[in-house]
Amino acid sequence: MHTWLPLLNRRPKLLVVDDQPTNIRVLHQLFREECDLFMATNGEQALGQCRSQQPDLVLLDVIMDGLDGHEVCRRLKADPLTADIPVIFITAQQQETDEETGLTLGAVDFISKPINPAIVRARVRTHLTLKLQSDLLRAMALNDGLTGVANRRKFDEELTRTWRHCLRERMPLSLIMIDVDFFKRYNDYYGHPAGDACLRAVAQALAQQIGRPNDLLARYGGEEFACLLPATDHAGACLTAQNLLAAVEALSIEHQASEIRPHVSLSLGVVTAIPTPTGSEAELIAAADAQLYEAKKAGRARYCAAQLPELGD
Repeated sequence: MHTWLPLLNRRPKLLVVDDQPTNIRVLHQLFREECDLFMATNGEQALGQCRSQQPDLVLLDVIMDGLDGHEVCRRLKADPLTADIPVIFITAQQQETDEETGLTLGAVDFISKPINPAIVRARVRTHLTLKLQSDLLRAMALNDGLTGVANRRKFDEELTRTWRHCLRERMPLSLIMIDVDFFKRYNDYYGHPAGDACLRAVAQALAQQIGRPNDLLARYGGEEFACLLPATDHAGACLTAQNLLAAVEALSIEHQASEIRPHVSLSLGVVTAIPTPTGSEAELIAAADAQLYEAKKAGRARYCAAQLPELGD
């Protein structure tokens, strides 16, 4: 059995889309030992599975009732949430123009029916390996080198993706902006190596409070961090803010240059809103920054929070 552990700390996810249960069973038998398999029997199900499960590869039948495979592929590639998921068409069509159409739509490969199990297995393994290698390189590029948490680029990408998801599902979206109090003075007093060690410790303490898979902690810039909480209401966001404050308090990192505490503390700005088509991610960030400013003005070492009306309304 092929092992993917050098590339990923989980089994790869494979989505099989075919309106014939017999074909699904054959492919399930081929890959059930090495992949987590998901099934769809029509185009709409396939689109939903791709958005919710984020498979590493899709095996997609071309000829189906309703949305055919070509239209499914077209929609996947048009949606930023699913555009990077590789698609292999599996079809009884064997004309060269059919293969050209599939590749033009963005598919990575084209397998003809009736399938040869050895060929299908080899091609799926090849494209899964390429996908997982790409994911690994991308993850490295989206991590902050100093603290090990996500970097600003990753935050920007996830904010856009999460905003669209919460807009589509009519879910609340919460954002916490986090600033280390008097960090410039910390650097000046203790030196930059100590400042770097302080930021690493703070980042790890914050990261331990972010438990759900879709939540994100990122280094926003300098001594500032951002915490993105999709599908989190105002009470949940405030509870998370309290936990973040307590986690850094518990570190008891000495800070003799602070005006307010003998140890390192945080100021946080918390906002919760339901995205609308006329709102924007920039408004959410601006609102969280405004609450962060209020926390600093009120004396630091605390959070200030606002539950906003629907952004854009």
